[in-house]
Formats: sequence, C-alpha cells, structure tokens
Amino acid sequence: MILYIAEKPSLGRALAEVLPKPHQKGDGFIRLGNGDVVSWCIGHLLEQSQPDAYDPAFKQWRLEHLPIIPREWKLEAKPKTRSQLTVLKKLLKQADDIVHVGDPDREGQLLVDEVISFCGVSAARRERVQRCLISDLNPAAVKKALAALRPNRDFVPLSVSALARSRADWLYGINMSRLCTIQGRKMGYQGVLSVGRVQTPLLGLVVRRDQEIGSFTAKPYYEVLALLQTEAGERFKAKWQPSDACRPWQDEEGRVLSRALAENVIKRIQGQPGRVAGAERKQRRQAPPLPYNLSTLQIDAARRFGLSAKQVLDVCQTLYERHKLITYPRSDCRYLPEDHYHQAGSVTGALARTCPELATAVAEANLSLRSKAWNDKKVEAHHAIIPTARAMDGGKLSGAEQNVYQLIARQYLAQFYPHWEYADNQLEVDIAGGRFVARARQQIKPGWKALFARPDKKEEEDPELQPTLPALAVGDALLCLEGELLDKLTQPPKHFSDATLLAAMTNIARYVTDAELRKILRDTDGLGTEATRAGIIELLFNRGFLAREGKQIRATEAGTKLIASLPESATTPDMTARWEAVLDAISRKQAAYQGFMAELEASLPVLISQVDPAAFSGLQGGGKPKQFRKRKPRKAATGASARAKKR
Repeated sequence: MILYIAEKPSLGRALAEVLPKPHQKGDGFIRLGNGDVVSWCIGHLLEQSQPDAYDPAFKQWRLEHLPIIPREWKLEAKPKTRSQLTVLKKLLKQADDIVHVGDPDREGQLLVDEVISFCGVSAARRERVQRCLISDLNPAAVKKALAALRPNRDFVPLSVSALARSRADWLYGINMSRLCTIQGRKMGYQGVLSVGRVQTPLLGLVVRRDQEIGSFTAKPYYEVLALLQTEAGERFKAKWQPSDACRPWQDEEGRVLSRALAENVIKRIQGQPGRVAGAERKQRRQAPPLPYNLSTLQIDAARRFGLSAKQVLDVCQTLYERHKLITYPRSDCRYLPEDHYHQAGSVTGALARTCPELATAVAEANLSLRSKAWNDKKVEAHHAIIPTARAMDGGKLSGAEQNVYQLIARQYLAQFYPHWEYADNQLEVDIAGGRFVARARQQIKPGWKALFARPDKKEEEDPELQPTLPALAVGDALLCLEGELLDKLTQPPKHFSDATLLAAMTNIARYVTDAELRKILRDTDGLGTEATRAGIIELLFNRGFLAREGKQIRATEAGTKLIASLPESATTPDMTARWEAVLDAISRKQAAYQGFMAELEASLPVLISQVDPAAFSGLQGGGKPKQFRKRKPRKAATGASARAKKR
C-alpha cells in the first residue's frame, strides 16, 4: 500500500481526484480503487512542548528559571487535531511506501517529516519516502507533479532548516516573553508582553517611525523656478540647481534654507537672457512588471482595495483551495517555469470567462510575446502566483475574491503586452551664472501600461515632470521672463499603513543598522516569510501592541514601552536577517544546525541581562485578553497565519 500524506484536506482531495477510483472515504483518509490511501495533516499536527514538559517547576514564570534551554527536544500532539495524528499513525504502520505531499516550502516539508518521524517509521522506510511537489490543485497539474516524484531525502536540509527555525523561535520567544512579562507585572501590567524574533523587530519599526514623527519639527525651505521663453515664443519652466557655493545655506538633503538666498537668485535672473547648456532626449522602454509573489500581491491589494495582509492571504487560500482558480499562493517567487509558457492560451481563455471585465484585454494580448517572467533558473520550490486554466462564473465569487483574482489575472496578462515606451527630455539652462533644469516625459507607446490605466484615478507622477519641452539645441538663446519663489516645508515621514508595512518587511535591508549585513542581504530577503507576514502583523494587533487609526498603523503604549525595555539588537531587523540568512544556508547545506543553535543558546543570558525593567514604569492595564489565556489549539487549515504565531 502507498500512503500519500498531504498537508491539508483540500490538497488530499485534489490528489485523490486523479488517482484510481472508486474511492472509499474514511475518517481522515480516502482509500483508492487500487488499495492505496490518501490522508493528510491539518497544518502542523505537532508542536514544541511547553516548558513544564521539561520540568514541572517551569509552570510558574520565575526569573531564576531563565534561560530555559531543553537538552532533548520534545514534540506533542496538538489537542484539536490529535485524532488525525492517530489516523496517520495507524496508516503509517500499514504502508509499504510513503509519498510526502506537503506544501512546497520549508514548513510544508517539516510538518509531514515530523509526523513520519514522530510515528516511529523506521530509518529504512524513511529512506524510501518520495516527495511530490504540488503548486496547482487542478487535475492536470496534480498529475504532472505525481509523474515527477523525487526522493524525499533530497529535501532533508529544507526540513532541518525549518526545525532549526522552530526550535530557535521557541528558545527566543519563551525566554524573552517570560522575562518581559514578569518585569511588566512588577510594574502593574497584567497582560503578556510577548517577544519574538520577527514580531518584535516589526513592532520596533512602527515604534521608531511614530517617535520620528512625534519629534519632527517642520523647517521651511525654498525653491526657485524660472519662467523661460524661446525665440519662437514657446514657454516652459526650469528649476534652479544650487551650486557648491550655496552649501552653507542648505541642509543635508540639499534643500535651501535661506529665503534671502532664494530671493537674491530671483532678482539676478529677472529679465535676463539665458542659454541652453545641455539638451538630452532619451527614448526608453520598460518591461511589464513580473507576476506576483504573495507580498507584492498583498501590497497592491492594500493600496488598491484597502485589504489587510491577512485578508489577502485568506482570500488567496480560498481561490487556491476551494475554487482552484490560482496557483499556490504562499510563494516568494515572481518567475514561472518555461514549460508554463505553452499553457498561456488555456490560462488566458479561462481568466476571460471567469473575469469578463478582462475579455477585451485578453483579446488584445499577444501570446507570441515572451516576457522575462519565464525563467527556469529563477524558479525553485514554487513559482509566481498566476491564474489556473480553470474557469467559473466570477459572479459567484465574493467581492474581495473578484478583486484579488482580477489583480492576479491582470498581472499575468501583462506578460503578453509589449514594453511601455516613452521619451525623457531634459534641458539645462544657464541664466546669470546659475544653472536651471527642466524635465519632461512623453509617452510613445502605452504597451502594458494600457492594462493598468484607471480613468477614475490619475497616475502619480513626478511633479517636476512637464508634459512637453520645446525642441532646443545647445547654444539656443532664451529669455527669463520672471522668477518664482516656492515656499515649502519639510514633511515628516508617514505613519505605516498595511501596504507600507508589508513593503518594509519585504525590503528590510533599508532598516538594517549593520552596514556589513546590509551589503550581503539579497533583494529577496525580508522580515518573516511570504507565508507568515500576514499572521505576524495580525498578531501584533491581537496582542495590543499595534492599533489602527484609519489607514494608519501606530504602536500602543504597551508596544512602545516593550520596545524601550529591550536591547537594540532585539528590536531591529539585524538579528532576524542573520537568522534567515543562516536558515537559508542550512537549507542549502552551506551551514550547520548545531552551530546555529549553539550560538543562540550562548546569546540568551546576554540578552536577558540587557532588558531594562524600568521601561515598564507606569504601564497599566493589559488584563488577560483572550489570546493570552490558556493557549487553545489554533486552526491550521489556513496554514500560513497559524505558522506566524510562534514568531
């Protein structure tokens, strides 16, 4: 008997659909016509044991217990899904061969591997386990995945990486959360002050942004525009570019802080002749944007529809599992396998039927075009999120489902549209010894931009770009009709929103304080993973550390004081960026589990000694909100959000 173990029931049902019939449905499994069996996990069926499993004394939260470091790690069944673990344990004893069908990511690999190990499968049988990687639940894609099974042992490093993440998060979270909660309660706060290697740096970003805004003092600065006229009577404006001699009157960003200086420039240029010192026209082409990964989809959906990261993930899971309209959504990749290119006709046909609003766009697409999205070298465990070849009546989708599906569909369609072509023009003008610059942009061919045009909303453009500029050459004479003084004020940074907070998580190198670490971070590195970011943001709201004011996200008093109590290394992204770099290296067999864990264990006493209890002074309330009472097992069917909660 072959036992197929899927990550969740929906994947198990999709798998059984293409395997021998008739089917006999059991409690937690499906027996196939040939005697083989499909069963499933429900997300993680196992979790790290709580501290009191190692020592009953740890049930009490006491400073003298810290740091708590298990010598032999223990797993325990999640109470709510214990019955499914029992089903799998029985089936594993009966199985001759096992096929691992976890989701194609780090956690998907571990959650099936740990069940196989926990249930006592022998080393010899574990060696024969096969791995099936499914990223699209439609029958054709599932059949293709089943025809391309690989030895599960090839994925051991990925599983070890996930195990290291799980244990490290436990060590860090348990010890630091207990410490801060104990110190907070001494000051009168009754809630749990949880700390995590991802959630806390994210909270730190928001706290620091709030503080920067709160301490910001607006300063006036000045710009000068020259209204110029050509010999043919054409008019345009050019902006003054201060020379090096003006630096004493400028700030670090080059803004002129002296009104007298700006007024003097206006007096000098008024009615004076000018001369074109430089004229440049560059024709440019911009390729279509790549298909979405989860973060870029969440960012666009937040900007366009005001959806939170969790709402987008939940909608995607429904589109993937229930409707089978999109491919695997928790992807960190924006590229596609080259063989997917040949499915373009069936995919675009399906999306036109599902989303009639895009039927015209499909008709105008050129399926012979091949964007840079199709690149096998850029695709690893999973590929970009795209529509599948399945169609349905889009009217049966909820409003949010329609909106998210349409975003994914339009981004995919863009791959079959030509480049956006435009010309950038720039003129440099000398007037009375001063340098002035004018810039313009003209569209030549809309290309893929036509897909994203919104008549109801003007596209944001650089305010200094003019629609057109006169056709001038170097040496041409001009007349400065007048100068214009622009009074401006420096602006504080904006509070984070759902879109900008997600963007910060995905481009975390901007916020890394360690210059050397910032250099080695790749563009794809980020805070958390595609699968967990939504859950991490939601967790901070649930724990009372963040609050929304309209579209703005701000830190609460509890969140602000928690960050103040911690050493900087715990509140900046540097540490978690290092973790992710090492975890990635472990998954590639370029780093060792033992070295990673030993370094963390050695750092815990130092971190504990650096927490400042006085920072919690005056922090009241907290109570015991529902999420901090005796922990109840979480629903694991949605997978991604649940995994984030330990972080």
